[in-house]
Amino acid sequence: MTLASSYAVGDIFGARQSLDRGFREAKGFYAGFTALMALAAGIVLIPGAPLGLITTSVQALAGVLLPSAIVFLLLLCNDREVLGPWVNRPWLNAVASVIVGVLVVLSVVLMITTVFPSVDVPTVTGYLGLALAISLLGAGAYTVIRTRARPRPAALAAEVPRESWTMPPLALLALPRWSPARRVAMLALSGYLVLAVILLVVKAVQLGGG
Repeated sequence: MTLASSYAVGDIFGARQSLDRGFREAKGFYAGFTALMALAAGIVLIPGAPLGLITTSVQALAGVLLPSAIVFLLLLCNDREVLGPWVNRPWLNAVASVIVGVLVVLSVVLMITTVFPSVDVPTVTGYLGLALAISLLGAGAYTVIRTRARPRPAALAAEVPRESWTMPPLALLALPRWSPARRVAMLALSGYLVLAVILLVVKAVQLGGG
């Protein structure tokens, strides 16, 4: 966890990060990695710390945040400026959307059962599964209608062979343009993540205090 976090922080700030580099080449990376390991060790060594509760809370938090990472990965796999002819095929996007939807449902169930242990899990899962099926059908119909209505862009795969494609430098990539529907979906996902994290933290504090 600390190593993955160090890589993420390095990517955000554009710092050199890699275990293959020496300390002089990646001082910020190693400093952050060391600080995170020291913080983790300090939490473990706190006298009377509820390590079981901490572990469960971290696992629940990871389960809540996982779908958001998959969503951004799916968006990246459809970014033509980054992947060119290697972007996802329509059928692969359909399969990925189902997988992401299932992960979101499981994440919501995990969050609800963690905060409200007495909830009827099969009933909640059934309602969420029905909502997921309706959402996927609606999104699929909207995508088909929109694809048929807009003019077909020039095929990049015909211009650049897949085997010779290389991603342009990050500085030359244009910012992605999001449709209104995608903006609403991302705002909804962000709101859910913020709410879920707050509820999990509150629940962890309640259990720790009890």
